[in-house]
Amino acid sequence: MDQFTVWDIVRNLLLATRWTIVLSVIAFVGGGIVGFAIMLLRVSDLRALRALSIAYIDVLQGTPLLMQLFLCFFGISLLGFEISPLVAASIALTAYSSAYLAEIWRGCVDAIPKGQREAAESLGFRFIDMLRYVILPQAIRIAVAPTVGFSVQVVKGTALASIIGFVELTKAGTIITNATFKPFLVYGFVAIIYFALCYPLSVWSRDFERRLRAAH
Repeated sequence: MDQFTVWDIVRNLLLATRWTIVLSVIAFVGGGIVGFAIMLLRVSDLRALRALSIAYIDVLQGTPLLMQLFLCFFGISLLGFEISPLVAASIALTAYSSAYLAEIWRGCVDAIPKGQREAAESLGFRFIDMLRYVILPQAIRIAVAPTVGFSVQVVKGTALASIIGFVELTKAGTIITNATFKPFLVYGFVAIIYFALCYPLSVWSRDFERRLRAAH
């Protein structure tokens, strides 16, 4: 264990951090695309589509992310398809993120006064046009803070991918700890790196909110 210097520990953790960033971006972008589609179903006038979206959200919010990771990794393998830990983690985290983002954005759409929706309908706006020109421009301003706040949760949630063998920051910390027997030092650096990833997002969210308020 003596051959590990502090720089060796930090360097290996930083190398693993790139996979935490990659997985976070995949989960957030993928979750955003799927979540937006689920949000549209959730606010639709059609009861069947609303019921379908509610069932999707309830299932994913009502089960632990850890179980979803297991089901994606081992479940797909049982069906005869070989799947890498990165692909399984991407699928599970995308589904998990989409359920929460859909519900966050649905709440932002519902926060727009009903009078505006009724006024748009009285002017003959179709559902999509009403969302595009009346509801979404206002809902986006409300959604910035909770969306960025959730992105921080996504970054931290990638740590659970280590349970299916994906070597990201937390998994790398465990491997290095097993080799060095210096858990306080290694996990201290792991915590600092997670903070360095998440804190700028929070600061940017507050700054962006201030600029939006000043612009309106």
